[in-house]
Order: sequence, then structure tokens, then C-alpha cells
Amino acid sequence: ELATALNDRGQARYLRVEFAAAVQDFTAAIECQPGFEVPYYNRGLVRYRLGDFDEAMKDFRKVLELNPQFEDAALSLKQAILDKEEKQKRGY
Repeated sequence: ELATALNDRGQARYLRVEFAAAVQDFTAAIECQPGFEVPYYNRGLVRYRLGDFDEAMKDFRKVLELNPQFEDAALSLKQAILDKEEKQKRGY
């Protein structure tokens, strides 16, 4: 189905370090199927890699809202919170 195909293409683009294109694909997958938690997680990972911790945390929280058992999302959320705090402590 389309949401899965878009998510898969986003994954391929993420692995090729095409982050902007990957985010577009994950967002399109979310728009196709808002209850599909995987593209939220993947988009969160890209946003985290880009240092956009606030947006990454929103995506990880949405994953956990849709699927509270998604352990990688819980771990990623904790890491994003820690990294954001560290960034603020260092003042950049």
C-alpha cells in the first residue's frame, strides 16, 4: 500500500543521507495513513540527526500515543530530551 511504499522510499533516502527527501516521504506516508506509527518514528530519527530535537520529540511522542509498546521510540525520545538539555547547557 502507498503509505508503506512511501515509508520504504524514505528509508532508502535516509540511508543515502538525503534527509530532506526522506522527511518529505515520511510526511507523505503519515498523510496517507495517520495511524501508521513507523513513518513518525523514522521522521523523528531524521529530525534528531539534524539536531531538531523539538520536532523529533513530537514525532516520538506521537509514535508512543499510537503504540505505547514501541520501545525504540521511547528510547529515542529519552535520548532527544537528554541531548536537547545538553545543547542548552552548552549554550548553542
